[in-house]
Amino acid sequence: MAVIAVFNQKGGVGKTTTALNVSAGLSMLNLDPIAIDLDPQGHLTLASGAPAISPQAGAFGFFQNGIPFEKVVHRLASGRRIVPATLDLSKIDALRGGEANISTRLRDGIRDGTAGSSAPIIIDCCPMLGVLTLNALIAADRVLIPVSADFLSLQGVERLDRALNALEIKLKRRIERRVLVTRYDGRRKLSSDIYAELKRRYGNVVCETRIVENVALAESPMRGKDIYAFAPSSPGARDYAALMRELGGSGFFS
Repeated sequence: MAVIAVFNQKGGVGKTTTALNVSAGLSMLNLDPIAIDLDPQGHLTLASGAPAISPQAGAFGFFQNGIPFEKVVHRLASGRRIVPATLDLSKIDALRGGEANISTRLRDGIRDGTAGSSAPIIIDCCPMLGVLTLNALIAADRVLIPVSADFLSLQGVERLDRALNALEIKLKRRIERRVLVTRYDGRRKLSSDIYAELKRRYGNVVCETRIVENVALAESPMRGKDIYAFAPSSPGARDYAALMRELGGSGFFS
């Protein structure tokens, strides 16, 4: 079972869009993934078309009241599974941040609640290094880092790489990672320059696939749909399908 955290500390890089469409792509492969929304803004929950729920029925109930992981996994009308988020999730740092073993709660919950399952898990992280994101990174064995094709994102990847290296020392294990360039515009020299610099610095960690700037990718979450359901012939659907082939071929989902 692969547990993959989708994380970047910089906003507006396509983090939730990537979590949504990777989850949808895994569903299309009949792998029945579980998407976990750990961002209190609940954008993945909204983008997935999940109905309104009480805070206790989602990620907040899991962290605050110890509701078993399997009890907060919901099956959507689309057939996909999700652990939804509500704004109450923003209270977890204050309510539980000082507790011993709080940072391993998600890892332990996943292990107990999915015993015997090989279904992949995709975690949409909060863009801050707090209790929720630390839970995601400790639970994950892989991290997918969406990076928009701009200069500031280069600095963000460097900071995140250092943070992951430090976490690896504490965990005494390797966290496999891949960098995905998003919002790529082939007409702009800056986009190609940023991609080339990322490849120079991080080599094969950077995905060959690039997600082009595409209106359909921005519109699909408003309809509560993934890109394949919303605009299957769009460049966005083409690029995420190519990403699924690339990552799947490298064993990233296994």
